[in-house]
Amino acid sequence: MTKLQVRAFLYQLGTFAILFILGRFIIAQYTGLTGIWIPMTSFVVATIIGPKFQAVKTKDGEKLFMKWIFIKGIRIIG
Repeated sequence: MTKLQVRAFLYQLGTFAILFILGRFIIAQYTGLTGIWIPMTSFVVATIIGPKFQAVKTKDGEKLFMKWIFIKGIRIIG
């Protein structure tokens, strides 16, 4: 794995963890779900709304891209 691939993985993991924990807290507080349904719902929500990071080799070298449902198009991170 290249340095940018590792960075993309860590960004993906970090954003998922933040959204999962935040979603779990919000779902537990404001819905009537109990038991295993709280983390399951939080997992699905974090997976859907989390940004996707990918390292791609281009003709200019390797670059890090991000795609998210809340922004239009694909952004170049590095």
